[in-house]
Amino acid sequence: MIEIIPTNTCPKDIAELARRSREFAPFAPLVQLDVADGKFVPALSWPYSEDGHIEQFDNLPETPALAYEVHLMVDQPQDIGERLTHAGAVRIIAHVETFADAQEAKTALEGWKKAGAVQAGVALLLETPLSLLLPVVSSCDVVQLMSIAKLGYQGAPFDSGIFERIRQVHAAYPQLVIEIDGGVSENNIEELVRAGASRFGVGSAITKAPDMKAAYENLKLLAENAVE
Repeated sequence: MIEIIPTNTCPKDIAELARRSREFAPFAPLVQLDVADGKFVPALSWPYSEDGHIEQFDNLPETPALAYEVHLMVDQPQDIGERLTHAGAVRIIAHVETFADAQEAKTALEGWKKAGAVQAGVALLLETPLSLLLPVVSSCDVVQLMSIAKLGYQGAPFDSGIFERIRQVHAAYPQLVIEIDGGVSENNIEELVRAGASRFGVGSAITKAPDMKAAYENLKLLAENAVE
């Protein structure tokens, strides 16, 4: 099933997250929350502060009919992933590069699902060897492949090398859900689908469009029409 997921890219506080979510809610059933700790990537976002503390929170902003997927760009994802799950996130994705080994990754994924996440998975940076998937993929509901080199900012250039990476992952794990994040637009989404991806975290192609709902619907139509 094709999913287009508008991205809340590194909101500075929960009020900004709530405002953006209200903008997406009329047309998107799910949004992605990017969380950055200023360590794994230079960007910093809610709930992290510049002094390294994590802001206290109980719930993600409640917007009717809107669910949250969380993309953790943080050095230590297990605890914050559990806290965000308890706060209402239905999917948690963390970078495979942040775990000491495969067992640590599996423990985190299992912990998030025990805490209530419907799905859990790992993300891979653009240059990370795909071989790192092998020991953890059995615990993943989804694998997110980054298609940009610079994380935490909207508008980073799309890297066409992602097409071959998708094809390799899809060939090795044909039943695995592959999500693409970074630079997705109407110019590349059809080829991304044909390569084997079915979920797309989308930032500026939606948020910078004159009509966000129309941009979302156009991306979804293009992607669905590209399904073989």
